[in-house]
Amino acid sequence: MTLILPMIGSGYIAAGGGSLPNGTILSSFASPSTNPRGLTTVGSNLLSCDATSDLIYVHSGVSSTISSSFASPSSFPAGLAYTGTNLISCDLFTATIYVHSGVSSTIFYTFAAPVNLMYGLAYTGTNLISCSLSGTIYVHSGVSSTILSSFASPSSNPSGLTYAGGNLISCDANSDQIYIHDGVSSTILSSFASPSTTPSGLAYTGTNLISCDYTSDLIYTHDNS
Repeated sequence: MTLILPMIGSGYIAAGGGSLPNGTILSSFASPSTNPRGLTTVGSNLLSCDATSDLIYVHSGVSSTISSSFASPSSFPAGLAYTGTNLISCDLFTATIYVHSGVSSTIFYTFAAPVNLMYGLAYTGTNLISCSLSGTIYVHSGVSSTILSSFASPSSNPSGLTYAGGNLISCDANSDQIYIHDGVSSTILSSFASPSTTPSGLAYTGTNLISCDYTSDLIYTHDNS
């Protein structure tokens, strides 16, 4: 079944323009399986993917309750984003980015990732952003293989991305930090420790940052400063 919901609104959190997410955890719950690797939001619902079950899960709101699930396109889903119409996913080992038909297992089209070991996706409302274990963040032209620009990630193992209105947010499984970028750039406005030791996915609800960790197998809702 194809689920199509409107894209959730994002709050603008640029410097001086509102509250910034922080490391204080408001709540947490168990991920649907044992290896959560990517998050996004569709309407008011969280989506997560898991590299052990090879499934993509649609949560009921931001909770452990699962409304539905479907198979990921390959064997190690590692990132999710949503364009407002279609889900986008990537796989750690196929060097392919998949554009789904709505929110379903049906693949609308695919294109080559910039490099292998892709590990995070975000969508700005115009352009896809991706990252890889090469330590690089890529800005795509729309949702395509064409790369407009790239820059170094804050640490060596970027493992998740989201976009909060005007700012990219990334996490790194080596530094165990979450970084709020100045717009979509390498400049960092602030950073804080992740809730556990290996952050592996980020999403933004329009109010709160959500993160997941594949060591704790938990999904966390963060507070704002």
